[in-house]
Amino acid sequence: MTASDLISFARGAPSLDIIDVEGLKAATDAALSEDPGGALGYGTAIGYPKLRKLLAERHGVAEEQVLVTNGSMQADAFLFDQLVVSGEPVVVERPTYDRTLLGLKQRGAAITPVSLDLDGIDVDELAGLLEGGLRPTFAHIIPNFQNPAGYTLTLPKRQRLLELAEQYDFVIFEDDPYVQIRFAGEPLPTMLELDAGKGRVVYASSFSKTVAPGVRIGYLVGPADLIAKIRVRATNTYISPNMFAQAVVYQFLASGGLDRAVAKVNAALAERVAVLTTALGKHIPDAKFTAPDGGYFMWVDLPDGVDVAKLLVAAEERGVTFVKGTDFLLEGGTSSARLAYSGVTTDKVEEGVRRLADALASL
Repeated sequence: MTASDLISFARGAPSLDIIDVEGLKAATDAALSEDPGGALGYGTAIGYPKLRKLLAERHGVAEEQVLVTNGSMQADAFLFDQLVVSGEPVVVERPTYDRTLLGLKQRGAAITPVSLDLDGIDVDELAGLLEGGLRPTFAHIIPNFQNPAGYTLTLPKRQRLLELAEQYDFVIFEDDPYVQIRFAGEPLPTMLELDAGKGRVVYASSFSKTVAPGVRIGYLVGPADLIAKIRVRATNTYISPNMFAQAVVYQFLASGGLDRAVAKVNAALAERVAVLTTALGKHIPDAKFTAPDGGYFMWVDLPDGVDVAKLLVAAEERGVTFVKGTDFLLEGGTSSARLAYSGVTTDKVEEGVRRLADALASL
């Protein structure tokens, strides 16, 4: 079996058929025609100024509160470098993004996982830990269509988190790359919006999930003094991020391309989720899952006793792959899997699930 035959539920990236290639060609031409000096020069660590200004306007903040980076993982890294103190506690969701766990481990954070429910992080559990003396530097929260679970934090829980952050003096890191990938339900205000300028929230997002992964553009929004410190780190790291890609994305946004791209992506992913849930019910009826209202991922609990490490080997022998649940937890997840449906075209989703079911049966 060749690599091209592999059906991958592993990577959170859109398939090429739902990326607006023609729109990006036009945006590239506009960037080079209208501002060749800005697009092709070094620039500074703040990012492409026009994009920074546009993002500030969209979030209703001053430009000094925005820093545009090479992908949101770079934004995360800068923030972790600034805030993490080795040995001091940091709250994360359980499960959470594997690269978040890696980044926090590398910096020596005392990682404190808090249970994740269908409606987001268990705020009562967190409140109990805080009442018991836990004093985290920050809480890392993925509020919309969480990676890996696909769950969304409800409005009451967003408000309660802000109350706890105020009461116990910690920062909420609102990591929100999937916010626009919603194909069901109603949008919710960000915690950055709900915070109303009190400075309790640092917000991060990305254009990798809405424009294209290859542009590698993310950004941070936070208190101006914190962003100024991170800007120094960014300058010392790379002088400036990728100004060419940022200029292209600015033109793409300014032309209305993002709205068109999001509409196309959301329609495609809604269809893929519908096919995926039907296929799981048909081929792996013992699997437990909750269909997400958006995003790229769905968490699947397989029957107790299934070893996902062994399942992954058997699955790849049959031409399908996924990410083990254990990758997203400090402990547990041995019978769980994250399925990313974003990169699998609709015509291949059921075949991928059928191969997965065959691998499960082989165990």
